[in-house]
Amino acid sequence: MLAPKDETQHIDLLVLPETNLILVASVVEPLRAANRIAGKALYDWDIFSPDGNAIETKSGIPIPVAGHFRPQKETSPLFVLSSYNWQAYTTSHLRMQLSQTARHREVMAGIESGSWMLAETSLLDNCSATTHWEDFEDFTAAYPQITMVRERFVIDGKRITTGGSLPTLDLMLELIRRQHSYSLALEVSRLFIYEQERTRGDLLQVPAIGNMRILDARVGAAVKLMEETVDAPLTLTRLARRTGVSARHLQDLFQETMGVAPHAHYLALRLNAARRKVIETRADFADIAAATGFNSSSAFSRSYRAHYRESPSETRRRLKLKN
Repeated sequence: MLAPKDETQHIDLLVLPETNLILVASVVEPLRAANRIAGKALYDWDIFSPDGNAIETKSGIPIPVAGHFRPQKETSPLFVLSSYNWQAYTTSHLRMQLSQTARHREVMAGIESGSWMLAETSLLDNCSATTHWEDFEDFTAAYPQITMVRERFVIDGKRITTGGSLPTLDLMLELIRRQHSYSLALEVSRLFIYEQERTRGDLLQVPAIGNMRILDARVGAAVKLMEETVDAPLTLTRLARRTGVSARHLQDLFQETMGVAPHAHYLALRLNAARRKVIETRADFADIAAATGFNSSSAFSRSYRAHYRESPSETRRRLKLKN
């Protein structure tokens, strides 16, 4: 699931008892949101427990499961989720099952304390990894064969680890970006994650993408300008001037903090706004094009198809048939 994919991506989740409810939601909810925004099933998933019983989370709210974990020769990515008391549930039988299934899985992820379980099964040997900050030193001492990195999440080949619930959200945004587009990851992020600060009495809301956590104030100002001028996009030179830096420096700042060039983020904002209008309204495409800064319907349609792999009319037709 680390490369672009056209068909539905299936994911298996092995969730241990005493896992935080928010940790499970941090994996599942971005995928659900991606499906909703795309208007089709980009992702589906099954949740399993070690014994087939509903998972008792730390909040006392049980999570239904598809059954007990029975690894055969499945190749779908496996996410192993755990929060508290992982040692009590990591039996020798479960370690054997994880070792067996690792032979076939395209990706295995240790989510929060799930990283300990992968380490216990030698599935992180000679890899880079991370875990919750409270456990970082103990983990480092316990597994010297693993290169520990103080990052929110780490992707090292076929192994993934995260340091908690919000870092897991960051991971899911990054996976959505890699498989589909920056535009989709941005729109999902706007539903869940906002960095908030006070500016001139206004609440500035800036989405986080992937492992981006702390925005440069100048990038934040530029993003706010972009959001305010979706219908009449500013040139890079004007954006930079109003932000107080040179155009070249703004490009560099965007690349460092957002991972994309300014024009890519600007276009993603405009196309996401356009797609919402395509899906949620009956407005003419010419009106949508004008409202999102495109100088013609044909220019809008070309850009829309390049990003979403279908035309605006195909989107409406497909969703109409689905409903």
